Amino acid sequence: MLVSGCWSLVKQSASSGTTQVTRNKQQETRNMEAIAKLRNYPTSPRKMRLLADLIRGKKVEKVLAELEFNPKHPAVPLRKLVLSAISNWKQKNEGGDESLLYVKTIFVDGARTLKRMRPAPQGRGYRVRKRSNHVTVIVDQAPVIDEKLVREVISQEHKKEVAELAAEIEKVAAADETKPKRKTTKKSK
Repeated sequence: MLVSGCWSLVKQSASSGTTQVTRNKQQETRNMEAIAKLRNYPTSPRKMRLLADLIRGKKVEKVLAELEFNPKHPAVPLRKLVLSAISNWKQKNEGGDESLLYVKTIFVDGARTLKRMRPAPQGRGYRVRKRSNHVTVIVDQAPVIDEKLVREVISQEHKKEVAELAAEIEKVAAADETKPKRKTTKKSK
C-alpha cells in the first residue's frame, strides 16, 4: 500500500494499531547526479559541441581548468553551467565529496533559429540563419572501486571463461568420437 508518493507501508502492528513506515529502497540510495541546463544560448550547436566533446567524461576540476583558459567564446557560459551543476549537486547531496565529481553526460541540442535577410546583388536577399542551442550537463560522483569488488568481478569472469573452454573441449571430444575413422592406404607407383 502506497502512502504519500515515495513512502511505502512496511509493517502494521495488529495489537497496537501503529504503523512503521520506511522509505523505498530507491529513495534510500541517494541519487547522486545533478542536472543543469543552459537554454537558447546564441551560438551554433556545432560550435558548442566542440567544447562539449572536449569535457565529456572528465573530472569536474579538470573541466573547469580547461574551460577557464579555452579561447572559444562559448567556454565562458559552459564553465558557468558546470559550476551551476556542481552547486545543484551540493544542494542535493549535503556532506558529499565533490572532488569525485565528473561530467557524466553532456549534450547540445539545437534551439530556435532566427531567420534574417542580408542584401545580395541584383536586388536579391540571402537568408542568414542565426542559430542557438540548448546545453544539458549531468554531473555525478565517480564510482569508488575497491579491491574486493575487483577480485569478485575477475573471479566471475574467470569462471565463465573456464566454463566456456570446458564446453568447447567437450564438443571437440564428442565430435572426434562420433566421426568414423578412415583407413588410409598407400598407393603404389
